[in-house]
Amino acid sequence: MMKPYRDFADFLGGYFNGKVQKITVNAGFSCPNRDGTKGWGGCTYCNNQSFNPSYCKPTLSVSEQLERGKEFFSKKYPRMDYLAYFQAYTNTHSDDISRLSELYREALSVEKVRGLIIGTRPDCMPDELLETLVGLPGWVMVEYGAETACDETLVRVNRCHTWQDTVDAVCRTHDAGLPCGLHLIMGLPGEDEATMMETIDRVNELPVDTLKIHQLQLVRGTRMAHDVENGLYDIPRFSAEEYIDLCVKILHRLRRDIAVERFVSQSPSELLIYPKWGLKNYQFTNLLLRRLVSGGVERDKVF
Repeated sequence: MMKPYRDFADFLGGYFNGKVQKITVNAGFSCPNRDGTKGWGGCTYCNNQSFNPSYCKPTLSVSEQLERGKEFFSKKYPRMDYLAYFQAYTNTHSDDISRLSELYREALSVEKVRGLIIGTRPDCMPDELLETLVGLPGWVMVEYGAETACDETLVRVNRCHTWQDTVDAVCRTHDAGLPCGLHLIMGLPGEDEATMMETIDRVNELPVDTLKIHQLQLVRGTRMAHDVENGLYDIPRFSAEEYIDLCVKILHRLRRDIAVERFVSQSPSELLIYPKWGLKNYQFTNLLLRRLVSGGVERDKVF
């Protein structure tokens, strides 16, 4: 089924011939709102166990993790090339830029790894590191966890950065000539549809190449799960159909050149409290596509 919006494959097609697959890497980083640099405890919704694949262990070197990831994916796609995705925690959170450079270069030295995607926070990208990234011998993209444009929400979930930090980081990354993505969470505590759409409007103002969004997940072992269980506040609770409606509205609002990488995320069932829709990510996306097509939405009219 043809997608009536620009997706991540379209975006990557502008840089690579053929299919490339991300392999997640856990390089053992922490976060500045976990280790006291900016705060303690981390984001209230965060449990990193909820999105690290089994081959992704910081006890293994970057090269070993990538080789295991290649082995995993090559069974289905033997001719695939790869991107090393530094995902877990904040992958630029270090004062030792030379050490960061070593890790990135190690990843790029692995056979068939064509580039890097570096997940980080918008307050953890000094100019010196941007210069280092530009000088690496491979394709590099930076993905910033912005989560929302509402500073009040950012305080509420203990992000310890502001929307202005996101604006600054995205603009400097774009000016350095690196592609840049943003990550947003839909349904954070205290946010309604108008707040979420305001965030999309603010994203449209930035030189952003890609966007990831997903529904807020209430995960066991997080401060948010504890707070909700104890009645300190509640969170917006979408049915799958309601969240599809929201995604359709986001696509209508989003600037047409921004590629959307995903709409949902899926934590392990043993950790997930809410939502339990019983849908795989691809199943949700297929339902969304059917909604877009059945509604008569043509590709050049979605945006």
